[in-house]
Amino acid sequence: MIYDISVPVRHGGVVYPGNPTISITAQQAISQGAGANVSRLDLGSHTGTHVDAPKHFFDDGAGVDGLSLDVLMGPARLLAFSDDVKSIGEAELRAHDLTGVTRVLLKTRNSAWLASGSSEFHPDYTYLAPDGAEYLVSLGVKLVGVDYLSVEQFHSGHHKTHRTLLERAIIIVEGLMMNDVPPGNYELCCLPILFPGLDGAPARAVLVST
Repeated sequence: MIYDISVPVRHGGVVYPGNPTISITAQQAISQGAGANVSRLDLGSHTGTHVDAPKHFFDDGAGVDGLSLDVLMGPARLLAFSDDVKSIGEAELRAHDLTGVTRVLLKTRNSAWLASGSSEFHPDYTYLAPDGAEYLVSLGVKLVGVDYLSVEQFHSGHHKTHRTLLERAIIIVEGLMMNDVPPGNYELCCLPILFPGLDGAPARAVLVST
């Protein structure tokens, strides 16, 4: 079974506040006499399902082109959390056996919001707390995926979760839509668009049942 866990990128779709809005318009149209249809895309580097590179928070950090394909593809563990979990910290993660796991995907109530296709942003989304990030670092995790537009608490002010992961070159994947995917083990393939030196890039992500 293959699960497409990517968020469709739509004109006017939901974005993190302050990020560029999504605009998709016809640059050429057969209906208007052109020989082909060509679309113009205007969006931010952290639109929809996307990958954060260390450059996102560190000027001297690696860009998208410096991310390891060996990390972006491979075995992953999807963990599901109940709707009453608003912050995923060390205690919540310790409830799961993550021995030997290098790619962790966190499924929460957020996925339903992404699946709705609504352009409404929910600032009370469930996030990965700084102590949860530190715990994943201690386990040797190399990739963390979440089901909203940021891994961090909205307007945290400290960016500790991002910094904890990115300063150790742990890849962050945000905007994963996992509402129809049961918890368990999968093969992940998540490939960002190759923008050399950029802080992040939209990606297509899929899970394959193992």
